[in-house]
Amino acid sequence: MLDHARPHLNEDDYRTRALLQFATEEAKHIHLFKKFAEEFKAGFVTNCETIGPPEEIGKAVLSHSPLGVALVILGIEWMTQKHYLESVRDDEDLDPQFKSLLRHHWMEEAQHTKIDTLMVQALTDSRSAKEIEKGISDYAAIGALIDGGTPQQVEFDMQALQRAAGREFSEPEQKQFRVIQRQALRWTYLGSAMTHPKFLQTVGEINPGARTQIEEMSEAFY
Repeated sequence: MLDHARPHLNEDDYRTRALLQFATEEAKHIHLFKKFAEEFKAGFVTNCETIGPPEEIGKAVLSHSPLGVALVILGIEWMTQKHYLESVRDDEDLDPQFKSLLRHHWMEEAQHTKIDTLMVQALTDSRSAKEIEKGISDYAAIGALIDGGTPQQVEFDMQALQRAAGREFSEPEQKQFRVIQRQALRWTYLGSAMTHPKFLQTVGEINPGARTQIEEMSEAFY
């Protein structure tokens, strides 16, 4: 957000304020999830590892074109809605604080989708057809980067579950866990975004062919 705002500080005051406010809210989200992670670690006791470090993942993502990054962010924002509605809202067995975290996160992301949609449109308005194609290609490359990290996350998840359960799973159990958990991660972080009608609408307005391409890609994540 800061990179997008910096070159236009003296142009549109409303645009500048919107982007800076957006950056503030995203910084708040990072803080929010860090605090939740601290509480989870203290309360759950069992160590749950994650892929990373996040700074390196962020660096890898931001090495791509601004349009590709913007599309990924927009997809993730719509994903938070779909994930909450389909997997969290009606599940009474989930921890109430965890449900509250994801609910309020989505409520703020609902505003962010509006700004990010405008940002994607602004980025495409000032770019050639070739540059737009590069953005779509970078979107797919970032998706592949995320997907490439899921097998390691699955292993971390299985190790954590075994520690919490106090036993090592049998080979058939481990195989079943890997299949189910990887598909769950791929759907949550990739498939649910790539199939969200609002996201597909935005992509279709940029490039109808790209929408078809993403719809075809999403079939791998069902």
